[in-house]
Amino acid sequence: MQVAPDNDPRPVEPEPPLLSDCCNSGCPICVHDLYAEQLHHYREQLAAWKARHPDSPA
Repeated sequence: MQVAPDNDPRPVEPEPPLLSDCCNSGCPICVHDLYAEQLHHYREQLAAWKARHPDSPA
């Protein structure tokens, strides 16, 4: 069963952090680490979305 695109919007890619967002003090969890996690999650969601919408443009 295919879900209508209106009810299943394409995932939105996260915005990368600005260079000024990192304080360069070696934080245990840096904004760049958080972005990497968000990007990984986005790519998983996008792959699943593409599988549900095979006829959608890349």
